[in-house]
Amino acid sequence: MKTGRLHSLIGFLFILSFSVQFSVCAQDGFKFPEGKKKDRIPFQLVNNLAVIPVEVNGKKLSFLLDTGVNYTLLFSLNQADSLEIRNVTPVKIRGLGDGGDIEALKSINNHLKVGDAVDKNHKVYVIFDSDINFSPRMGVPVHGVIGYDFYKSFVVKTDYDSELITIYDPKHYKPRRCSTCETFDIVLKNNKPFIKNKIRAFDKDHEVTLLIDSGASDALWLFDEDYGISDTPKNYFTDFLGLGLSGGVYGKRSKVDEVSLGSFSFKDVNVAYPDSLALRNLHTRGARNGTLGSDILRRFTVIMDYSSKKITLKKNAFYKRPFHYNMSGIIIEHSGMVPIKAVRSSTSESIRINQNNGTSAAVSIDVNPLFTFFLTPKFVVAELRKGSPAEIAGVEIGDEVLVINGKPFYKWKLAEVNSLFSSKSGRKIVLQIARNGMKVKKRFTLKKIL
Repeated sequence: MKTGRLHSLIGFLFILSFSVQFSVCAQDGFKFPEGKKKDRIPFQLVNNLAVIPVEVNGKKLSFLLDTGVNYTLLFSLNQADSLEIRNVTPVKIRGLGDGGDIEALKSINNHLKVGDAVDKNHKVYVIFDSDINFSPRMGVPVHGVIGYDFYKSFVVKTDYDSELITIYDPKHYKPRRCSTCETFDIVLKNNKPFIKNKIRAFDKDHEVTLLIDSGASDALWLFDEDYGISDTPKNYFTDFLGLGLSGGVYGKRSKVDEVSLGSFSFKDVNVAYPDSLALRNLHTRGARNGTLGSDILRRFTVIMDYSSKKITLKKNAFYKRPFHYNMSGIIIEHSGMVPIKAVRSSTSESIRINQNNGTSAAVSIDVNPLFTFFLTPKFVVAELRKGSPAEIAGVEIGDEVLVINGKPFYKWKLAEVNSLFSSKSGRKIVLQIARNGMKVKKRFTLKKIL
């Protein structure tokens, strides 16, 4: 039996890991049309993660591009109900969290297209559980995750600053000279890239082996609490870290003094320590010390070359930005749709001229308003950290958020809300919420814990 595992932290909310129980057969892989050597693909950067357009059997969908994934995973089929799924076999998937196995289907001979690159014999694992859906917490449609099967076929350059991916045919790729770039060796184990780097905690250096995971939106995960956790004085808080395939994942959040990659160095870096229950299905734990996520990767233009087992990094505009975490204590997600009434002028107008002694004094134009409605995703509090500013203010899980700092919820993007809650200690937040048919305001101030 061979196992495939998917480990991602999606928008600091999702962690996926799965074991698939069957033998793996070879795939043809992605290929360019004859004569083409490279292609450029725009993507959306959402919570540090790249969401790219992918066609599956002719259906246009959106996938997370994730170096931490062995196989291609497809979910949220209620958003793609016309998609044809081919040659299916039932399988079991086991994920992070305290739940059990999940029913899924292995589907082969699928036609996938990313930009101009095509794979005519792609294997996909299909999950029909409606509870496993990234879209509500990402705020954009996400139908699946793609990783190794894409990266193995190309040299992949991810420009987080320009939100552009460039893929190169490895046979024709020639690295450009770059005096400000650094290239590092990577090791591929179980079709995943690992890198050695250094962390500094409590004035002591540690060399660690980390999974390079572009699908993890946190900066760093560590499995050993000796690297950075202290009870006297206490330098951490317990938090909800994400939603796994088999349930919620909890752990500790803290900071380490420094993370180094060659001459690149970051200070005061956010780190998460998942608890042992969350890691019980993570079979690669002994082979690594943790995960290097996209809150570090996005500070570079990243070139991944699996064929040469190299990663090249170049600083970008995000490089010097500080590392923040959610200081509100709440996580908001989309939950269903609600109608919003808007007003627009009708084309029917009446004009009245007011006269004074035969002389026009004023002109009044009466416009009959025309009300229209549009549907928009509803904002709901999905998670709440105990003892957080929001909880102390009286916010509860399930509250519908109507207004944030005077701005209606439908004018916010979820990524903007996440940025607001992670922005600045001392910032005042005013929420208008709906609960049990009543509208109330909740006020709190973002508070730095670490």
